[in-house]
Amino acid sequence: MGLKMMLVVAHPDDECFAFGGALCLAADRGVETYVICLTDGQAATHRGDAASGEELGRIRREEFVASCKVLGVTHHELLDYQDARLEFADFSRTAGRLVERMRRFKPDVVVTFGSDGSLNTHADHMMVSMMTTAAFHWSGRANRYPDLAQPFQPKRLFTLTSNFFMPDRQSPFLSPWTVVLDISSVRERKAEAFRQHTSQAPLMERTKALFDEYGAEEYYTLLATHTPQPARITTDLFEDLQG
Repeated sequence: MGLKMMLVVAHPDDECFAFGGALCLAADRGVETYVICLTDGQAATHRGDAASGEELGRIRREEFVASCKVLGVTHHELLDYQDARLEFADFSRTAGRLVERMRRFKPDVVVTFGSDGSLNTHADHMMVSMMTTAAFHWSGRANRYPDLAQPFQPKRLFTLTSNFFMPDRQSPFLSPWTVVLDISSVRERKAEAFRQHTSQAPLMERTKALFDEYGAEEYYTLLATHTPQPARITTDLFEDLQG
C-alpha cells in the first residue's frame, strides 16, 4: 500500500493558494491525496459574475474541482458548511465528520492551516486548524466516536506557516517552521491551479508580486507525530515513512 495524505481546508482556492506545492509534489511521487474543503466560499469578497451567493457557491465548487485536477489530487470533497461561519459550527460533530473520513481513508500524513489563521488571519482557517487537529488525535482513540468505523491513527500532522507577511494585513503570530518544501519544480502547476479559480482573479493579481518573490517554497510545522523527537528542519513531509 502506498503513502496517503489528507488535506483539510476551509474554502475553494485554499488548496492551491496555500498548499498547491505540497499537493503537486505528493502527486509526482505517487502519493494518494484526499482534499476536504468545508465550505463553498459564498462569502468571498471577490464574486466574479455571480448574481447571488448560491450562484457563487456553484461556480466555486466547479473551480475547486478544476483546481484539484490540475494539482493531481486523487480524491476531493466539498462539504456543506457556511462560509465565514465555521466558528459557529458544532465542533464535536464537525470533528467527527473528519474522524470518519480519516478512519476510512487512513492517511499517513494530515495537513491543514495553522491556528494563526494563515496570512489573512481568517477565522475559518483557524477553526479548520482546530477541528482537524482534534480529529487527528481522536481518530486513533477507541473511546472517541466508537460508531464511526475502526480507530486509525495518522502518523503526522503538519500545519501551514510562512516566512513572510502580507503587507496589507495585520500580521499573524506564525508557528516556527520545521519543513521547507522546495516547490520550484511544480511552481507553474500551482499557479495554473490558482488560475482555475477565475472568480478570484482580483486576489491573484493582488498577490502576484508576493508569489513572484516567495513562491518557490512552502513552509510547514510538524505539529504532532507518532515518535517523540526534537524539532528539526526537514525538506520532506514523508521523510522515513513507508507506504
